[in-house]
Amino acid sequence: MGMFWKGILTQVAIGVVATLIHWQVFFVLLSAVQLSQAQGNVAAYGVAASFSFYMNALYTFELNTSLTAYLLFIAAMGGVSYGVGLVADERHLPGLVTVLAFTLLNLLLGYGFFRFVLFRRSEG
Repeated sequence: MGMFWKGILTQVAIGVVATLIHWQVFFVLLSAVQLSQAQGNVAAYGVAASFSFYMNALYTFELNTSLTAYLLFIAAMGGVSYGVGLVADERHLPGLVTVLAFTLLNLLLGYGFFRFVLFRRSEG
C-alpha cells in the first residue's frame, strides 16, 4: 500500500476513534458532572484532541510537520467547540445536536487545515 493511502487510512482511523472519545466524554460530562454544553464540548474536545495528537505523532505526521501550526489549529478548534456549545446552551438544543454540529465543523475545518496547511506540498 502506498505511503499516501497508509497516511490517509491511519488518519481516518484515528479521527473515528477521537470522535467516539469526544462524544463519550461529552455525554458523561453533561449527564454525570452536569457541565454546560459549552464546558462539556470544549473539555471533551481537549481529551479527544490530545488522543489524536499523540496517535498522529506516532503514526501519521512527518518529521517536518509544524508543531506550532498544529497546536494553533487545536487551540482554534477548542474555541470553535466552546462556541458551538455556547450556542447550543443559549438555544436549549439537545446535546446530540451539539456534538453532530461540532463533528461536522471539525471534519471540514480539519480536512482543510491538514490538506492545505499542515501537509501541503512544497513547490520547488
